[in-house]
Amino acid sequence: MNIKYLFMITALIGSPALADEVSYSVDGDALTGYWAAAENPQGLVLIAHDWDGLTDYERKRADMLAEMGYDAFALDMFGDDTPTETVDHRRAATGALYDDRKRMRALLQAGIAQAQERSDSEAMIVMGYCFGGAVTLETARSDMAGQARGYATFHGGLSTPDGQSWDGDEPPLLVLHGGADTSITLKDVAGFASELEQAGNTYTVEIYSNAPHAFTVFGSERYNARADSESWEAFLSFLADYSAE
Repeated sequence: MNIKYLFMITALIGSPALADEVSYSVDGDALTGYWAAAENPQGLVLIAHDWDGLTDYERKRADMLAEMGYDAFALDMFGDDTPTETVDHRRAATGALYDDRKRMRALLQAGIAQAQERSDSEAMIVMGYCFGGAVTLETARSDMAGQARGYATFHGGLSTPDGQSWDGDEPPLLVLHGGADTSITLKDVAGFASELEQAGNTYTVEIYSNAPHAFTVFGSERYNARADSESWEAFLSFLADYSAE
């Protein structure tokens, strides 16, 4: 997929015919996810959002996947009443979940249930952006997804929390990372790869030169078109390899 084609998709794509906001709850807290259905689904993709919550960015990615033949559900990890307008708000929202893994997993399980309830596909891939990358890895370590066939992170958090580890039996992992990321450094990436290697996991790490943290976010100062295009192409290849029915 070349950059011109990716720009064309981004500019022209609208919401799929079967796309809708999805209201659900966890422990009495209201949440809102986003569902985009493919006409003839080749698989199911669960999308975990960045630290600013579920925004039009994740909705657009879900729409893109639906247009390419995958059912997609962007789950809500924060809830309708969680403020995300400021950096302090976002730190508070993500910090609360990093400190309460039980709550994080409950939100994940609820999102997975919503996605699987709406899709007939038995092949699921979990992917996430930044904070959502850390959520994706939490899903992989917990094995709660059950039918997930692979996990992908875009410029995501990579640290393994105390008390958790990799056992080597998790489905394949794809890590898509920027070489100029100062939030999650190349040293962090190397440490994570070493951790997976020692555990015996199947994984792939791709590093994109001169790409900063959040390099896939359309319209932002950090957006890197080449890295976005190449990482998206790598993800689609991963989908084709591991989500085939």
